[in-house]
Amino acid sequence: MSHGSANSAPSLHDAAYSEAERHKWIESEKCGADLGQAALIEWYRLHWPHYCRIRRYEHLEGRQKWREFEESKFGQLYALIVAGDLLVDRVLDRYFAGMENLDIISWGIEWGLPRDRMIRILDELDINLVRIEPRDVSA
Repeated sequence: MSHGSANSAPSLHDAAYSEAERHKWIESEKCGADLGQAALIEWYRLHWPHYCRIRRYEHLEGRQKWREFEESKFGQLYALIVAGDLLVDRVLDRYFAGMENLDIISWGIEWGLPRDRMIRILDELDINLVRIEPRDVSA
C-alpha cells in the first residue's frame, strides 16, 4: 500500500507516458524502425480510458495514490473489496468492461439488484472522474 500525501503521489500522466514510450519501443522493435509519435498516439487512442479506470481503482482500493484523484477517496473501497461484497464485485466487473453509470444501473434494475446500494458503489467509483484528458503527445 502506498502512503504519503497526494502531492508526493505519482502523476497519472507521467506513468501513462512511460507506458506509451514502452509501447513505442516494443512496436518499433517489431517493425525494425522507430515508429515515433505515431506509436505514442496509438497507445493513448487504444489504452488511455481503460488505463485511467484501472488507476482510479488502485486509488480507491488503497493500493496506489494518484495525484489526479482526490486524497480523501484513497482506500475508500478497501473494506468492501476485502469483505467480498458480491454486488461490489459485479459492479466492478462492469466498470472494468468500460460500462458507464447508466449501463450499470440499467443492468442492476434488470436483475432486480438493490438500486440504492448500486448507486452508493457508483458514487464511490465516480466513473466521471476518470474522464481525464491525456497530455498532448502529437507535438
